[in-house]
Amino acid sequence: MAKLNENFLNLKKNYLFIEIGKRVKNYAEQNPDKPLIRMGIGDVTQPLAPIVVEAMKKACDEMAVKETFRGYEDSGAGYEFLRKAISEYYKSFGVDVSADIIRISDGAKSDCGNIVDIFGHGNTVLITDPAYPVYVDTNIMNGNKVIFADSNEENGFAAMPDENVKADLIYLCSPNNPTGSVYTKEQLEKWVAYALKNKAIIIYDTAYEAFISDPSIPRSIYAIDGAKKCAIEIASLSKKAGFTGVRCGYTVVPEELMVYAEDGSAHSVAQLWGRRQGSKFNGVSYPVQRGAEAVFTEEGLKQTNQAIEYYMENAKIMRETFDKLGIKYTGGHNSPYIWFKAPNNMDSWELFDYLIENIQVVGTPGAGFGKNGDGWFRLTAFGSKENTIEAMKRLEKLFS
Repeated sequence: MAKLNENFLNLKKNYLFIEIGKRVKNYAEQNPDKPLIRMGIGDVTQPLAPIVVEAMKKACDEMAVKETFRGYEDSGAGYEFLRKAISEYYKSFGVDVSADIIRISDGAKSDCGNIVDIFGHGNTVLITDPAYPVYVDTNIMNGNKVIFADSNEENGFAAMPDENVKADLIYLCSPNNPTGSVYTKEQLEKWVAYALKNKAIIIYDTAYEAFISDPSIPRSIYAIDGAKKCAIEIASLSKKAGFTGVRCGYTVVPEELMVYAEDGSAHSVAQLWGRRQGSKFNGVSYPVQRGAEAVFTEEGLKQTNQAIEYYMENAKIMRETFDKLGIKYTGGHNSPYIWFKAPNNMDSWELFDYLIENIQVVGTPGAGFGKNGDGWFRLTAFGSKENTIEAMKRLEKLFS
């Protein structure tokens, strides 16, 4: 008889975005004459940069010729040309990350969940609440004890470590999904100090670093002294370069980062992660990696930044609307998300239904991200400018 991993029974019945999808589908079917403006799921809408498309086309042409055809990539870490390009990108904002400690993946979501495989069952995992669901769900699946650090209105949705709480693994995301908040250098220094003191490992999700425009805000955990001894950094090209439908990201695991066995012996996290990936992951295709390489060229960054500027202009339009209405929010600066407080003391799901019924705008209920999200709501800047303007006009009319 096949036996169940009973940790799956501890998961919430409905994944957040599945529930949203059901409600949206029901409304659309019952109201076909009322088209929806979707500002919920954080999917991009601008096309791939021309330089990326050309690089992928060229790579596909190479795959059609015997002499330039590529099969498996030898190292299993991703092609050296891409890892070197990423290493140079880190240098552009003052961080030293060797190409040798970078592993190419199919995105941040996969690695944030899969990295748990190399750590023992029963770890205490500290996650800031509200949180991207993959952090919580994958650790519940793995049988870990999940505890939360409260991110809330009082601390600007930027939870800080509590010396009275002991954790083995820590998930941090900056700029944060869903709240749009960012950690300052001083705040990250406190998290690194906490991790070093407790021999804990920080799993740092930096999927939105390209949206940071404030030079005082770190774009990598490795901008903090000591972080290479206590942190894994996971990044993605999904939002940075519009790769949501292409799939490519990377994870940085420093050589000096160690994890400990029950007998106290220290083991290289980089080697364990490489072993895990070698066993369970076939890598990212050659054409996609060539497209990713193009992102990190001077022209590639110029072209992809045009899309980022487009989304941040949407964020500005949203900020101005909430400022005019006097509704509290975080995000919109250094982040493509606006996280706002539900008016009239509504709860998150009540507001979700209210916005669809009255102005046909779809957002994401904050309660789906944890208890501190209840009464808050997330909107994304990834739609078209026209839809963003129209949605804000409707919102302003509704809550004026």
